[in-house]
Amino acid sequence: MTAAASDPAVRFEGVTKRFGSFTAVDGVSFAVPRGGIFGVLGSNGAGKTTSLRMLMNIFRPDTGTIRVLGQGVDEALKARLGYLPEERGLYRKMRVAEMLLFFGRIKGRDAGWLAPRIDHWLGALGLSGWARRRVEELSKGMAQKLQFAATVVHGPELLVLDEPFAGLDPVNRDVLRDVILALAREGTTIVFSTHVMEQAEQLCQDLVLLHRGRVRLRGALEAIRAAEGREAAHARLALKAGATLDGLPGVVHASHRGNEAELTLAPGADPDTLLRALLERGSVTRYEVREPSLHEIFKRIATDGAEPVGPASDGGLRP
Repeated sequence: MTAAASDPAVRFEGVTKRFGSFTAVDGVSFAVPRGGIFGVLGSNGAGKTTSLRMLMNIFRPDTGTIRVLGQGVDEALKARLGYLPEERGLYRKMRVAEMLLFFGRIKGRDAGWLAPRIDHWLGALGLSGWARRRVEELSKGMAQKLQFAATVVHGPELLVLDEPFAGLDPVNRDVLRDVILALAREGTTIVFSTHVMEQAEQLCQDLVLLHRGRVRLRGALEAIRAAEGREAAHARLALKAGATLDGLPGVVHASHRGNEAELTLAPGADPDTLLRALLERGSVTRYEVREPSLHEIFKRIATDGAEPVGPASDGGLRP
């Protein structure tokens, strides 16, 4: 393996970006391994989109350095990248296949190289029957899939996706998820941002979690879960009229969505005692104790003012 190949696909070192008096990204450092799927996570306004725009050289950092595919960020690098921005943009009067050819040619690919790949992506995304239709005739979901095809048709080494699942219905979300997983298996490095922690758990091996422009967690997903140290009880239950999850024994935080509850346990809490308390308040159809979800970890960080943490030399996390 050459030195360049062993470098991270992306490296941020002490990157800060300000807009007037507002600091959108504050001393951010992280590295994206080559291959696999890397998540840039956080709530709206956390600094995710600003970070990705600096990665793509749309914004320049005020301080710090960014290296992508072993080199500094410049316009020549963009032919090796694919970028799906949060704000989508298509040429509505162009025909679908024609538009993919146009985007591929911009990235330096010739028509002969692109032709079979245009056919492939239209088929993979369920758009083959629309190849000669104008973009303006597509539904919103179909247009979003076409935007993704335009992002990948030239075969990028690094794919950068900003909230790629936003606005998609469950069926099309699954189609796009499967396509992203297939690209990762083929060796494409993928960086994607999301504020939906469940999406990150399904897709990411490694991640950085931003909160108010600063890094709060970074590293491998499993290492992050292990480092949290607190177990969580997950229950599917129907509460009796007037019952709540307040004051449960051994529970330091309760999150309740529909019939699903995630209960963060205090050290030494007895899961059996908790189960008995839940049964007194309603009907429990599923109950298990396991590591906390990424959603619960993020909620804890966002509300308790936790200090930034990063990967230790042994692959775990440290303050």
